Amino acid sequence: MASRWTGGCLCGRCRYEFEGDPPHSGYCHCDMCKRATGGPFAVLVQANLEDLRWTSVPPSSYRSSPIAKRGFCPNCGTPLYLQYDGDDLIRVTAGSLDHPERIRPAEHYGVESRLDWADCGRGLPEEGTQETFRRQEAK
Repeated sequence: MASRWTGGCLCGRCRYEFEGDPPHSGYCHCDMCKRATGGPFAVLVQANLEDLRWTSVPPSSYRSSPIAKRGFCPNCGTPLYLQYDGDDLIRVTAGSLDHPERIRPAEHYGVESRLDWADCGRGLPEEGTQETFRRQEAK
């Protein structure tokens, strides 16, 4: 029997649930994930798009690149998901899960942008970013 996963934003306005056992998760060190989460990397958890259900107010979304959008709470700003165009998967942020301790990241992505001091998940498989995207620097 598949496990039920629930999560949501800081203020509780945007809540979701999905089933899967166990969902795949990994660290993303790309510059877009760092900016979107405000952290040194993102930990993203895959769910089948058709299995994810918003149980309260759905989040707002932002097109963060030519190939993906990101969801966030319009009230408190919590980053909630990354969704690539045409993908059957959605990647929720591990920190938005009600029980993030139940997941174990299995890989690193975007390793060319990994910060030297971000020392986590040693020995996991590593992959570079497929899409190159230059971020806009503040002027």
